[in-house]
Amino acid sequence: MRLIQPYDLPLEQLQQYLPPLNRPDDFTEFWQQSRTAMAAEPLEASTELVPYPAKGVAVSRVEYRGFQGARIRGWYARPTAGAPHPGLVVYHGYNWNLEGGIHDIVNWALHGYATFGLSVRGQQDSGESVPSPHGHVAGWMTQGILDPAQYYYRGVYLDALRAVDWLARQSEVVTDRIGVVGGSQGGGLSLAVSALAEGVTVAVADYPFLCHFQRAVNLAPAGPYGEINEFLRRNGDPAIESQVFRTLSYFDVMNLAPWIHCPVLVSAGLIDQVTPPSTVFAAYNHIASADKSIRAYRYFGHEPIPRFHGEKLDFLMRHLEP
Repeated sequence: MRLIQPYDLPLEQLQQYLPPLNRPDDFTEFWQQSRTAMAAEPLEASTELVPYPAKGVAVSRVEYRGFQGARIRGWYARPTAGAPHPGLVVYHGYNWNLEGGIHDIVNWALHGYATFGLSVRGQQDSGESVPSPHGHVAGWMTQGILDPAQYYYRGVYLDALRAVDWLARQSEVVTDRIGVVGGSQGGGLSLAVSALAEGVTVAVADYPFLCHFQRAVNLAPAGPYGEINEFLRRNGDPAIESQVFRTLSYFDVMNLAPWIHCPVLVSAGLIDQVTPPSTVFAAYNHIASADKSIRAYRYFGHEPIPRFHGEKLDFLMRHLEP
């Protein structure tokens, strides 16, 4: 029996969906300059050991200097025996980082990974540093959106790159075995970082956000993409709309995807109304890696997918274990 998918494109079309990239002419230069600017800022990192009720792991509070001086924080958990360990950077969902995700970070450490969980600037307890020179609607999607240099996600992406750098500096971490994982916003960050950072061994992205903005804004009936719609409702000038999408094109994971060459595993829920499956496939189908896989789940939306978690664990073990 052939199942008819009730939302977005049918799976057969999703698998072939390859919209053209819409990179600005200075796309490569923009990211080269951004990475250079981030590298020029001192790390200024600090680590404080904290108690946690679990055997076999040590847990620390981490703080370092992010883009333009923002104080970025997170949790670091490592196994206490058997060093060195493969490393893992975990990125959280949009405004979804309860208690800093500490329990998830510890759980990854109990699986044998030295794990750093980043708190995205402004969304938990990490600071914010990039001013927004114009008004924006509630949330972060439109903060600084009329200027790529001032856009909120420029700072987020560069902070996320520095998280990999921080983890690679830890003496108990095997620097050539570092993976990045995350869901929703965290999935988008995992893909963006694997495109922009050096030293990422493997990436896993659960239903990634920040992909194919033009379709997402037109299609998604729920979630943070609606903030962009609301901003454009309040600013009806066509020139503003044009600039909004030009800015977003610098941060579109679809446009970054051809720079991804490490092994990648992605999931998509076929009834996901927050990150529509066509936006996920648009980015995935542009990934350049020879070792990439996507798992599509017919009955799942924007939510944890139990079966994919097992796939994720197996994929990471194969690529990160010695």
